[in-house]
Amino acid sequence: MKTVAEILRGKAHTTIYRVDPTTTVLEAAELMAEKGIGAVLVMERDELVGIVTERDYVRRVAAKDRSSYGTEVQEIMTSNLYVVGPKDSNQFCMQLMTEKNLRHLPVLDEGKVIGLLSIRDLVRDITAEQESLIQHLEQYIRGSC
Repeated sequence: MKTVAEILRGKAHTTIYRVDPTTTVLEAAELMAEKGIGAVLVMERDELVGIVTERDYVRRVAAKDRSSYGTEVQEIMTSNLYVVGPKDSNQFCMQLMTEKNLRHLPVLDEGKVIGLLSIRDLVRDITAEQESLIQHLEQYIRGSC
């Protein structure tokens, strides 16, 4: 079982993309499209105040026929956040994401944002752990027969 810190160290891209609360939804959507990401953190100075995801855009802007260039992210962001710490396990994160129907989890260490985990990050990590276990078990079985 890996910790969040170990998963973050193994990520290819560690840049934390962020926007200000007054950033337009269009600018946030363009950033997500440009970087190939599904969420950006909303930060006021260095304080995490929310998250904006593709799902927020679809549900709170597009589906309600709102203007993406006239709407600020603070109007559609999720502000009641679930967060994890660097010592939390991948299994804890997966359970939290599954129970709360989340796709992204901000990672905080002593109140400071140090990363953002996606469901994809966790699935990759857990799959790699399981593949390794299967290989070890296969080697054990072959060696004892």
